[in-house]
Amino acid sequence: MFWWIGSLGLLLTAFALQSGLLAYSMYALAGLMLISRALASRLLNDISASRKPRSRTLEVGESVVMRVTVSNRGNAPVPWLLLEDLLAATTAHRNAPALAVEGKRLKLVMLSPRGETELRYRLKALRRGYHQVGPLVVEHGDLFGLYRRFLVLTEPAFVLVLPRVVPMLGYDIASRRPVGEIRLAHRLFEDPTLLRGIRAYVAGDPLRRIHWRATARTGELQCKLYEPSCLAGATLVLDFHHEGYPTRGEPARSDLVVTAAVSLVAALCDLKQQVGVVSNGRDAAERVLNEGYELEPSSRVDARRAAHPEAGRDHLHPVVLPNRRGDEQLARAREVLARLEPQEGLRFEELLAACRDRLPRDATLLCLLPAISQQGAMALGDLRRQGYAVAVVLVAIAEADLPVALARLTAEGLMDVRHLMNEAQIPTLCTSQVDRSNPYAVSVE
Repeated sequence: MFWWIGSLGLLLTAFALQSGLLAYSMYALAGLMLISRALASRLLNDISASRKPRSRTLEVGESVVMRVTVSNRGNAPVPWLLLEDLLAATTAHRNAPALAVEGKRLKLVMLSPRGETELRYRLKALRRGYHQVGPLVVEHGDLFGLYRRFLVLTEPAFVLVLPRVVPMLGYDIASRRPVGEIRLAHRLFEDPTLLRGIRAYVAGDPLRRIHWRATARTGELQCKLYEPSCLAGATLVLDFHHEGYPTRGEPARSDLVVTAAVSLVAALCDLKQQVGVVSNGRDAAERVLNEGYELEPSSRVDARRAAHPEAGRDHLHPVVLPNRRGDEQLARAREVLARLEPQEGLRFEELLAACRDRLPRDATLLCLLPAISQQGAMALGDLRRQGYAVAVVLVAIAEADLPVALARLTAEGLMDVRHLMNEAQIPTLCTSQVDRSNPYAVSVE
């Protein structure tokens, strides 16, 4: 726009001075610029691109080579093209990048008629997540650099990095002792294979409960006493409300919660026990599906913003993986947990209220919490009073804040509490509990 104003000013000056040479020069310059601009727009319409691969699933430490091929379908050469394959801000975070880039994502090229070039680089998975790679933004303009045009030529690819599974210690796999096994306080079920003792017959006892040998020995009717049934397996409840994940501790805290959760799922699957996952987090794949991305930004700033989705939208739909057994459940859980992101919509107590009908009573509720509010503790206490077996894992809570969290849980009768500070403690997570008798001890083995 400014060069048009300058040209018009010089042209008016030429008329005022009656300088034919200056006027002729300005006419020639304006015509050349118009032709150059039209040619630049025409050349960019002949540019196409393709990407391989479109999507990929990786383990932490694995890598993938991204290839973006840019082709000129026209019969005229393209003097210059600036190619940039964008990465989301969370993916290329300076302090904690999710993907390490080996090679160049930015390239200046010149294309011959019917020619092509390739933008190639390697991505190494450093931490779990659903990471956006792309789109490819192409910049082109006239030879004078006065006119530029931006175009998105490929849709982004998505790399799913699965969370690490840390082997759990402290369980006798051969005995198949369920993780989180708890005796029911209210004897809703009894196990007829586990005889606990005998008692005197009471009117109304069914005949199948009579212990005939003890009756013959004592001369009085005796009835069998059975051990109460035990809960097998667990439903993992993950609190992913953003208030528990301040920016200063991210993404380390959320990754620790996910790593602990997937390690527990793996242990339960090894023991052939049921396991499920419930969370108030946001599924990154669902976010991309609902929010999408801008395909034709008008500037490079808009193109970068299109690659960086907004994270502050309400989300009131819980993520639920129903309880099942088998190795397939571990694979499903890893994918679900890999895509989990903190959100601002559904609080922990609201999650429990929304999913109460989906929580099986024959499995322990194992809650992984980065923080516990008074309302959250009351919601857990309400579930305990309704007959649910509840265990709590406090994740990365500072020792100074631990007494307050323990007091809130203890007031609701929740005594099975564990404290996890780092990934090195995950193997012994199921064998350590918070020691309430010693205020200076965090956990005991």
